[in-house]
Amino acid sequence: MSRKNGGIIGPVNTPVGGLVTGIAGGVWRMNDVANLVSNSQWPIAASPGENSCRFNVGDSDSLSRTPTTAGNRKTFTLSVWCKKMSSSQMNFMGAGGTSDQNHISFENDRLQIRHYNGSSNDIIVNTSAVFRDESAWYHFVVAVDTTQSTNSDRVKLYANGSLQSLNDTTYPSQDYEWNFNDTEIQYIGRRQHSSAYHFDGYMAEFTWVDGQQLTPSSFGETNSATGIWTAKDIGRQLAPLGTNGFYLDFKDSSNLGKDVSGNSNDFTVNNLTSLDQTTDITSNNFCTQHPLSYRSGQTVPTYSDGNLKVVFAAGVNTFSYGTLGVQAGKWYWEVKVTFGSNVYTGIGFASAATNTDINGYLLRQTGQKYNTSGSASSYASALSTGDTVMIAFDADNGTLWFGVNGTWSNSATQSEIENGTTSNSAFSSIDMSSIWLPLSKGGTSSNSNIQANFGNPIYSISSGNSDANGHGNFEYAVPSGYYALNTSNLNTYG
Repeated sequence: MSRKNGGIIGPVNTPVGGLVTGIAGGVWRMNDVANLVSNSQWPIAASPGENSCRFNVGDSDSLSRTPTTAGNRKTFTLSVWCKKMSSSQMNFMGAGGTSDQNHISFENDRLQIRHYNGSSNDIIVNTSAVFRDESAWYHFVVAVDTTQSTNSDRVKLYANGSLQSLNDTTYPSQDYEWNFNDTEIQYIGRRQHSSAYHFDGYMAEFTWVDGQQLTPSSFGETNSATGIWTAKDIGRQLAPLGTNGFYLDFKDSSNLGKDVSGNSNDFTVNNLTSLDQTTDITSNNFCTQHPLSYRSGQTVPTYSDGNLKVVFAAGVNTFSYGTLGVQAGKWYWEVKVTFGSNVYTGIGFASAATNTDINGYLLRQTGQKYNTSGSASSYASALSTGDTVMIAFDADNGTLWFGVNGTWSNSATQSEIENGTTSNSAFSSIDMSSIWLPLSKGGTSSNSNIQANFGNPIYSISSGNSDANGHGNFEYAVPSGYYALNTSNLNTYG
């Protein structure tokens, strides 16, 4: 891995195209070098949106609404910010029946809008670009006006502020009427006619405009200081949104389908809970586990719940890296052991020279501190299912501590971690010429499951602790001077 300014890996706003192809041959897949950005590129100003909603395909969750009055079925605009967690087909919105289906979705990592007539797509508009990065936030706009005489003006697709080139395109006929804005049930996060192709990932600032074909400038702008496409305060700028228009900001955890536009076009919540409200947003991208990071020849782990739950298969050593790496600063996160008897967790990096060599410093389920060169020694009590591992990484001084269930291991204290005393640390003198990422590992003897918490947990937190900036929701106290692993903190402390 090459070092960028500030020594930090992990994109916030990926260049249009969202390319993540990894090293040639796909042996070691991490973020493409085009997507490695320095901390100076990350947005500094707070986003108008403070929350996102996390959709998990395994929960069959969605939002639904049946309009009482038809709106404009020829002209409308969708604007949404999203961080996708899968390359599978997934729907932003769906409307229509078995033989009359409208979808706005990802298909083969391409943004598309289509009509399916029961046997074929008689309308389909796809981006040529693919959007593969599962660590970055994207902004998409789907702008439709079938009254236009020129077919290419009837549907326009935008990504991160830029009009996209298209392929495999069959435009709607002039004055074609969609099922969107009709008086039949409309879904966010799945198909309408069947409970399938659920969205998998995070959505924020979900805006639907009934009766206008708008451009991205209505929803976002280029930050003059950073050159990054960022969100506007659309809640104040776009009223009114038309008969069936709505704006979902996901700020009410008890009602994630609440329309705050003033139209009261609220959505029914299906299988979403308050835990699905997150603070992972466009200007503050939290670390997750990266499904495109894997070692040559390994069985790729199974990811779910916003890529925070990882299932490692038995029979092979499998690795899972976080999406944000550091070379400076002080960082805290937690990892819950949810199943198995052969879990490792800590930090690591991959050698770009061979694409296979894994280097890391880990706590093993046996309680041993372990490095991937094979050295192991006693450090903590053995881990059991349900235990939460606390990880404090002082990247300024190359020191790593572990704790379990609120107690730091090896008689380490909160005070010495905060003061940088290394005598009871798990590892010290770590070579900081490399960029280190969160790393979890499953061993060969059994299936192993973990749930990573970088500040947006997928499980209930009983106490609730944030860092000094108010970022994160952790089970145990964050040491003073340590921070949640997100881009807002990286911009300041990385």
